[in-house]
Amino acid sequence: MKAISLAVSALGFLVALACGGGGGGGKGAGPAGEPSTGRPAPAATPTPTPRPALRVVRVRGADVHFVERGTGTPVVFVHGSLGTSDSWQQQIDPFATRFRVIAYSRRYHPPSAAPNPPRPDGQAYALAVHADDLIALIEAFGLERAHLVGASYGAYVALLVTLRRPDLVRSLVLAEPPILPWLARTPDGDSLRRAFEATVLEPVRRAFARGDSVDALRRFVDGANGRPGRYDALPEAARESLLRSAFAMRLEMRADPAVYMPMLSCREVGGIRNPVLLLTGERSPRLFHVITEELARCLPAEEIVAVPGAGHSPHADNPAFYNGAVLAFLLRN
Repeated sequence: MKAISLAVSALGFLVALACGGGGGGGKGAGPAGEPSTGRPAPAATPTPTPRPALRVVRVRGADVHFVERGTGTPVVFVHGSLGTSDSWQQQIDPFATRFRVIAYSRRYHPPSAAPNPPRPDGQAYALAVHADDLIALIEAFGLERAHLVGASYGAYVALLVTLRRPDLVRSLVLAEPPILPWLARTPDGDSLRRAFEATVLEPVRRAFARGDSVDALRRFVDGANGRPGRYDALPEAARESLLRSAFAMRLEMRADPAVYMPMLSCREVGGIRNPVLLLTGERSPRLFHVITEELARCLPAEEIVAVPGAGHSPHADNPAFYNGAVLAFLLRN
């Protein structure tokens, strides 16, 4: 395994991208040379790349919204809690130059332009449900061995898909899957788990119970990032986008922990033979580092990359570094 750590400043907010902020534009052109008049021609105006059209596919009784761009070997991006297909705006264009990129909104999670109906569908918010959805999505597209790139809970989903259907997966990129049950394996990890439950998850549940979605989201964003005030520092548009995902977050907080965050054995995870890249944010809360260290112990990962200056959303916090590391890994595999 090869560890990478460079000192680069962070870019962007924790969830500005994860909740629909930002977006890639085209590169500006320099002066076009000296025309016959002797005056320099004006610089060309940068032309932003149009955002890919939002599309819908029916998967296991749910309307799944997705965007697609590029051709070639497929790369499927799987967002985390409070995320949507918009979470990957700063990845779609750079990756689409080499791959067929598909970014989708998981069940219950709205894309910014066309929210999924915020209503229960009789299923629990369970890791297996989202894994089965992703398997069905890959099969519906007729994809042959896709690269799976997951963030946070989306990485948890991608990990379970790889365990269940390794034949569908070309390689696996995991950024801080919240496998909280693994923290109980050591005294230090269990202490971190209890603190996270007491100071983040339980206050989020109580806020939802009293009908205060804004406070619930504030507590979750601040707690997952380990930085009080992070939610209030977000642009208003990003906070509004987060609020559209409150329904999904409420379902998560009500879910049975046994199905929401099931225990995966080190032995079964260690049986994965697909190429794996592990990513962690340099400034993420310690509990995510402990989980990544445990993954590295169990899993024969090809690389472990610490994204400089990043928190729990490295693809949004430092997209330039993240994109370079992930693209290099995918191109090798």
